Amino acid sequence: MADQDPQEKWQVQLRKGALELVILAALRGRSVYGLALLRHLQRFPTTAITEGTLYPLMDRLKRDELVSADWLQEGDSRPRKYYQLTVKGEQKLTALVQAWRQSVADIDALLTASASTELSDKGS
Repeated sequence: MADQDPQEKWQVQLRKGALELVILAALRGRSVYGLALLRHLQRFPTTAITEGTLYPLMDRLKRDELVSADWLQEGDSRPRKYYQLTVKGEQKLTALVQAWRQSVADIDALLTASASTELSDKGS
């Protein structure tokens, strides 16, 4: 990781910060087994993670009662652990979405502000 360029490091940190939101959003309204969730996230360049990242995070989300998990047997295949949002998880997702959207709006305002936009000392 020492050889990572600064942009790549920034993207890794952004992904880490948004990962809980991303996983809760991917589970919204459905029950998904771990490998299917992993493959779904890997379809998007900014959310691609490894099993070594996903499963410890799923364990933490379960401990925090944001997701529940059930083992299901489908036909002759091996049982799979299916994850779904709990009521607490849906509430957390709503809060995270609101915070995310506010952050995006704030950052967009900063990115689109002209150089002549006055900086003020409000609150100082």
